[in-house]
Amino acid sequence: MNHLQQLIKKISIKSSTKILMVVLDGLGGVLSPETGKSELESASIPNLDALARKSHCGLIIPVERGITPGSGPAHLSLFGYDPVEYDIGRGVLEALGIGFPLEKDDLACRANFATWDGNVITDRRAGRIPTEKNRKLCSLLQENITEIENIQVIIRPGKGHRFVVIFRGRGLHANLTENDPQKEGHSPIAIKARDKESEFSGAIINKFILKFLDVEKKNPEEFSPANYVLMRGFSHCPDIPSMEEIYKLNSAAIATYPMYRGLAQLVGMDILSCKGESIEDEISTLKEQYDKFDFFYFHIKETDALGEDGNFKGKVQSLEKIDRYVPQLVDMKPDVLIITGDHSTPSVLKSHSWHPVPILIYSKFMPSHAVNGFSEKECLHGSLGIFHSSEIMSIAMANALKLAKYGA
Repeated sequence: MNHLQQLIKKISIKSSTKILMVVLDGLGGVLSPETGKSELESASIPNLDALARKSHCGLIIPVERGITPGSGPAHLSLFGYDPVEYDIGRGVLEALGIGFPLEKDDLACRANFATWDGNVITDRRAGRIPTEKNRKLCSLLQENITEIENIQVIIRPGKGHRFVVIFRGRGLHANLTENDPQKEGHSPIAIKARDKESEFSGAIINKFILKFLDVEKKNPEEFSPANYVLMRGFSHCPDIPSMEEIYKLNSAAIATYPMYRGLAQLVGMDILSCKGESIEDEISTLKEQYDKFDFFYFHIKETDALGEDGNFKGKVQSLEKIDRYVPQLVDMKPDVLIITGDHSTPSVLKSHSWHPVPILIYSKFMPSHAVNGFSEKECLHGSLGIFHSSEIMSIAMANALKLAKYGA
C-alpha cells in the first residue's frame, strides 16, 4: 500500500455520494501523418467536448514518464494502487475474469491463439477468431492435454482469441520470459526461466507448447487459422488490499472482457452481469444497479482494440458512438464523473504507448476551467495538469466528500 493509500485509509469516510469512473480503454492517441490530428481531435464528440468545458481536465501518466503500461498496471493505477508495488501478471487477471477459482500455488497464464507459417507469427490474434471457435479449440486441447510431469493442466476459454492455462502442482514459479514477440513478422521467442527456481516451470510450459502443436497437427482444419499459442503473464494470485479496506467504498464493476472483471475482482469490486456486450447493455446494468453501490468502474473496450488493429478511422467512429451515450451517464447525476482511459493506444503505433492519457473530472465542487474540448491538446492546458493516475482516487474521494480533514 503506497503512502497516499495509507493516508486515505486513515481519513476516508462512508457517505451516500456516488463516483462513476468511465474508462475508454486505450483512449489516447498521437497525430496521424495523414491528418495531423489524433483520433480524439478527428472525432465529432460534442457531448464530451461540452462536458470537458464544465470539468477540470488534465493528462495522466499510468506508471512513469516514458513507460508503456500493460492493461493490468494501468488499471491498478486508476484504482489508486502503485503498479510497481503490485506487479500482477496477466494470467491471474484472465483467470479471475472468467471466474476460475485459483488456488494459492496455481501458476496462471494468459494465452492467445495466433497464426504462424512455421517460422514467423503472421497474426498475433489469429484473425480475432469468434469466441465459439475458441471454446471448441480449448475443449479439444483439454481432451488431449491434462497433465505434464505430474502437473495438472487446466485450459479454459476466454473471449475471442484469448484463453487461460492454469498449471496446478508443486514447485511452480512464475519468473519466466514470454514467447509473444509482440509484433507480426517475428518468430516466437523461447520461454526461459529468469532464475533457477523457475526452471521446472519453464520446462513444463515449453512441453505444453509442443503438445499444443501436436494436437494442432492432428486437427489442422479445426485449428485454422489459430495454429499457434502465445503465452504470457505467468503469475500467482497476489495478496492485495481491497477498495473497501482502503476507501470504504461499496464498489462495482461493469466490464464485458474477462481480464477487466478479473482486475476489478482482485481489488474487491462486485462484478455486475450484463445481458449483452454492447454499451447499451452496460448502461442498462448501471441504471439497474445504481442505488446499490457508491463507486462504479465502467469499462469500454473497443477503442483499444481498434487502436491495436491500426484502424484510425474505426477508432474515431468508436469515439463518436461513445459520445452519443455521454448524456445518459451525466443524467445519472453522479457526484463525481470521471472519463479517461487506462493508457494510450495510438492507431499509428498499433499498440499501447507511453503517451499521457486525457482525463476529465466533473463535480459541482470543481468549476470549469477554460478548455475548449476533450483531446490530448486541450487537456494539456487543463487545470489538473499532468499527474499520475494513482492520484485520481484521492481527487474523486475529496469531491465526493468522502475524506475527512487530515491533521489538527
